[in-house]
This record gives sequence, C-alpha cells and structure tokens, in this order.
Amino acid sequence: MYDFVVVGVGPAGARVARRAAEAGHDVLALEQGSVGDPLACSGHVSTDIWEYTGSDAKATLRQNEVYGARFHVGGPEVSRNGGDGRDTYTFYKREPVSNVIDRVGLDRHLAALAEEAGADVREGHTVTGVEEFADHVEVTAKGPDGTEVFETKLVAGCDGPRSRVRDALGLGQPAELLHGVLAFSEEPDDGDFVDVHLTAPRFFAWRIPRDSGGVEYGLAAPPGAHVGRLFEELIDGYEISVSHRCSGLIPVGPPERITSRRGFLVGDAAAQTKPFTGGGILYGMRCADHAIREIDPDRPTTLAAYEHAWRADLAREIELGHLLRRAYSLPEPVQRVGLRAAAGEIGVHMDRPTSVFSVEHLRAMLSWS
Repeated sequence: MYDFVVVGVGPAGARVARRAAEAGHDVLALEQGSVGDPLACSGHVSTDIWEYTGSDAKATLRQNEVYGARFHVGGPEVSRNGGDGRDTYTFYKREPVSNVIDRVGLDRHLAALAEEAGADVREGHTVTGVEEFADHVEVTAKGPDGTEVFETKLVAGCDGPRSRVRDALGLGQPAELLHGVLAFSEEPDDGDFVDVHLTAPRFFAWRIPRDSGGVEYGLAAPPGAHVGRLFEELIDGYEISVSHRCSGLIPVGPPERITSRRGFLVGDAAAQTKPFTGGGILYGMRCADHAIREIDPDRPTTLAAYEHAWRADLAREIELGHLLRRAYSLPEPVQRVGLRAAAGEIGVHMDRPTSVFSVEHLRAMLSWS
C-alpha cells in the first residue's frame, strides 16, 4: 500500500510527490497523458519560481525577464508598441518583477525532480475512480497495460480545474471557472514589459514578449462571454497572426473544504489561484509544501492541519485579489483615474497583493512622487 497516490503531475502534483518522497513516504504519481502536454497555461511567473526548481533550471527554462506592465483602458485598437499613450499607464520596478518561462519544460523538470526524490511517476494513466474506505483509498486507473487498482493511505487530487478526484470525494466546486485562450506569434520581441488590456468582461487580455521565443497573446473571461471573438479582436488590434492556439479553464475561488476522510486537493483542483491574474503555479506549490509538512498518512486527522495552514497563508492574499479583480469592471473613467494615481515605480510582489501595504512599495511611491 502506498502512503500517497498523487493524481495529476502538473506543478502542484509534482511538488506534492517530490516533497512526500523526500520525507520518506512511498509515493505513486499518475498523469493522464504526457507531463506538460497539452499546454493550457501561460508561462509568466514571479521570480520566486526558482525556489522550487533545480539549480540548473533558470538557465534552460527562462525565456525573458519582465520589469513591469503597461495597462491599457479602452478598446482593442492598439499598435505594436502597445498604444499611443493616451490610455496607457505604466508600472515598473528597478529589478525583474517576473520571468517568462518554458511552461511545458517546467512541468517536465518538476516531474523529474519528483522521480529523483524517489516518487514513482507514471504517464498515460487515466484515473477513472476513487473510493474511500475506513483504512485506505482505492484509486482505479486505466494505463497502457489495462485497468489497475492502487491502494493508498491517502489520495492527493492535483488533477486540475475539472478534478475527477474532487468529484469522487464529494468536495465542493470552485466559485467560478473562467475560460482562457492563448496563442503565440513568431514575431521576435526582446522587450521587458507585458501589456494588460482591461477589455475582457470581468478579467483582462495580455501580451507577453518571449524574446526569441516569439510573443504570447492571451485572454480570459467568464463562460458565455464570447472569448473567441474577444481574442480575435485582440490579435486584430495588433495586426499579427498567431499559431499554436490552446485553451483551458481557470478556477477562481476555493471551496469551503478541500479535504475528506482520506483525500485532499492541491493546486487548480482546489482553486488555489490568484483571482486577479488566474495564475496558480506558485500558490499550488506553496500549498503542496503545507500539505506535506502537516499531513501524516498514518494519521488522517492531520488533514485538518493542512486546511488550516494553507488558508492561514493565502486567505488574505486571495481576498485582496478578489477586490483587485473587481476593479477590472469599473467604468472606464474610474479605471483611468485609479491607474493614473497608482502608475509609476512600484514595490509590490506579483504573488502577494498584501505587499501593496509594504514598506518597499511605500518607498517606491514616494520616490516616484
């Protein structure tokens, strides 16, 4: 019997598997297809990402460094240089705010670290059933050799927005699921600012330069918002053609409970994401660390400690993130006033909205003033 069976080997699942194996537990991690494929997520992350990778990862995975963002208010009519400035508001730092990375490569790198730590990572295994018993969990998966049933003390659902584990355990759904679409152009761009367009209903569109890797264009909005049409308007405004188009769901708003008798959720399955950007790579891996620090597979009651730990860490960040996101839907005149007042040098951290109250941000604002 395994100590943990981890379902899903994205960043959150790979981190759970790695940390559990490093702690001496017997771990099986199951991935439905190939790790990292298909791509369904942007590769724009904070520089904290390198705290979770191997020492060689930055040299092979980093595609660009970002120093700030240009926020655009109004319609999608923009030029290649990001607009004519009338409705554009720039925010920046003097050191890199974030990095653009090879997103598929990151998943594969993190999965390799889990294997090196001793986890048994198996691709091509589709989980079809999860059943809890008093003293164990049975996970049924269809793999290359047919259907198998794995017994484990605990199961970790790291299987994304449409989590099969979450449904099988009878846990609540995310508050909402946004529909995201992204694609890539081949235009070279070594710029170090991203562009954010407050044009999508209740969310935004983006343009991210990837240096020699081209440019990423993306957009997210609630279901029914004609995301495809809005995305076409975005790329038509830039007068470019794109390829490698892909889409995915972005869960926002964690359910009240993400643990059961012998199961727990991590990452997108638990909607451990930033409401104001939809990003969940760092939040998911932080929560994976909380899970393995707090949970003892021989004492399922410790699942409650995980519930407490991750919420104590991120609840305020998520709550403030919801408030920031509401600002995307304010009337355009109000958006212009707010952006004009806040634009300039900043000291905030892109994963921690509460850093807007930090001494670093205050100093940056005073310096800009």
